[in-house]
Amino acid sequence: MPTRLPSLRRPPIGFAHRGARAHAPENTLEAFRLALRLGATGLESDVWVTADGQAVLDHDGVVRRGLRRKVPIRSLARDELPEHIPTLAELYAEVGVVDLSLDVKDPDAFDEVVRVARAVGDDAVRRLWLCHPDWQQVAAWREACPDVRLVDSTRLRTMELGPERRAAELADAGIDAVNLHHSEWTGGLTTLFHRFGILCFAWDAQHERTLDVVLDHGVDAVYSDHVDRMVDALARAS
Repeated sequence: MPTRLPSLRRPPIGFAHRGARAHAPENTLEAFRLALRLGATGLESDVWVTADGQAVLDHDGVVRRGLRRKVPIRSLARDELPEHIPTLAELYAEVGVVDLSLDVKDPDAFDEVVRVARAVGDDAVRRLWLCHPDWQQVAAWREACPDVRLVDSTRLRTMELGPERRAAELADAGIDAVNLHHSEWTGGLTTLFHRFGILCFAWDAQHERTLDVVLDHGVDAVYSDHVDRMVDALARAS
């Protein structure tokens, strides 16, 4: 029986990837509501900004026009989008304040995301986890906003100077967490990042065995399409 390493966050957050994606249409209010009913303790989505400045939740950032044409969300006003694409404000109105992980695909959405969260309240800002693959962009956000949670979403191969150097850089920049594919986490790697006070997140954890393994490694959050499996794994790890 492997030894379970301690996480810095107890219990770890269970983020429902794009809502309860395995159970309902992704990135819809229905999927987000269902995820919480199934026991998810956090929600995940991708955020873009429309032409009229609203933060909306969608994976690809484009909408179809006709059979083949795809139009970027940033070129359309909110009322030109399909009804199933919610705004961030609508999500908060629907589910209240939860741990919310947003992949900020369009960096121009940052200011509007923070504005919407502040309008909801300080607790919403403190439970907002903003993710981006360029850690230096994330570091710039820290200078602009001291109270949101910031996440370096990356892969080991991008850490040209190695994970220890990256951990030190993230700590110096005030970045809260590093998010890696579940297959890249080891007990040694979580221990390293934890030594610098950096939380460890694992994405694409879809199967029971995968969830159990990364939780044994001491990660502080997992992302899964399968909320039922994730909730069961978090219960086993408690």
